[in-house]
Amino acid sequence: MGQYKYSPLRLSQMKANTAKTELFDDWIRTRFVELNSALEDLYFAQADRANVAGIGEDYKICLEQEGQALIAALLAEGNTDQGFDKAFDLLGNVGLYMAACRRHEITEPSRETKSPLLEASALALQIGASIGVTPRFATAHLTTHNRAVNGRYKRFTNLPDEQLFVDYNTRGILAYKRAADALIKIQPLGISHPLTHDLMSAALVALQQVIESNSDLFEQLDAQRFFHCVRPYYKPYRVGSQIYRGANAGDFAGINVIDLLLGLCQGNDPTYGQLLVDKFLFMMPEDQQILRDCMRRTSLLDYFLAAGDQSQAPWYQANLSLLLELCQVHGETASQHHNQLVEKYISQPSAQMPEQYLDKLTASGPPLPVLLAALEKLRDRRAAAQRSDILTRFHDIQQLKATLE
Repeated sequence: MGQYKYSPLRLSQMKANTAKTELFDDWIRTRFVELNSALEDLYFAQADRANVAGIGEDYKICLEQEGQALIAALLAEGNTDQGFDKAFDLLGNVGLYMAACRRHEITEPSRETKSPLLEASALALQIGASIGVTPRFATAHLTTHNRAVNGRYKRFTNLPDEQLFVDYNTRGILAYKRAADALIKIQPLGISHPLTHDLMSAALVALQQVIESNSDLFEQLDAQRFFHCVRPYYKPYRVGSQIYRGANAGDFAGINVIDLLLGLCQGNDPTYGQLLVDKFLFMMPEDQQILRDCMRRTSLLDYFLAAGDQSQAPWYQANLSLLLELCQVHGETASQHHNQLVEKYISQPSAQMPEQYLDKLTASGPPLPVLLAALEKLRDRRAAAQRSDILTRFHDIQQLKATLE
């Protein structure tokens, strides 16, 4: 049989479809950023920086109509081999557009039963269902899977504070991933293997880099600019009739892999298990698979608890000491995030916000006090704090510490 070749007509169609995808991507990287930035300047110049109603209406019309026209062209082409070849990237572009419309209150979930962005919703739902992710932009679209062109990656605005936030978020996520990768490699080797100490050391270095990255972010990021001009793009919005929560910096497998493999959090804890269920579709498909696999693994803490009869062995003493240090530093990253970043960039600015805006404040949906209470409990699980109202590994860690010489 002869080699199959596309017809000239088919080749021209594929090129046209590719051009539509690239045209939309170029708009997201240029005009889209310009419109959002102009609107942020108008909002921030007001006494009431949280107000967007009646401000910059010409910019909003351009944003909605220009994006709608580009998306409608993509939707009309259908799911072609070439047009949707980079489906996740395209979903991110559609999601950035929908998130910006939500930020500027072109759409607003509480006043709608379905999204007025009909073409964008249809395209997002089609792509999300086809690749097994939530049909909105996710953290990965702006961090680990955000391709740079000529040194510049995709953002909502040209504000330095947004770039700072995304840069350090990405650094932190990549460091967590390095720690998780090292811990995953321990599983087939076992806790007594000579190279397990090396892998634990690599994980420890990566977690210390998370702390350094968070500290730099805490020192450099302007709280008012972040709260009023960056965070609003991460709000929940409707896709079709369904409201999807905002993207969260924790929507990747690495941090939960560390939780589970160290043993500080457990999949059979109903509250923590619900957290995992809620975030699965906000992660890349490969991350989903990694996390599912880790949920059925025995944790390092549990392996050491079962190896108490070998506590005098040199490998036990060396590797347990390093494991306990890993648990401590992982807890420090959680405490640092909650006690510094959440407090400075969410709690304190929200205290100055007019009451009418508070019910639309959080990216994850629930009211701020509910969100903060949930984050506090997650912090204490990761820190193995002594609490009677939630499951932590405080007593197990004390038991293991007692076996060290």
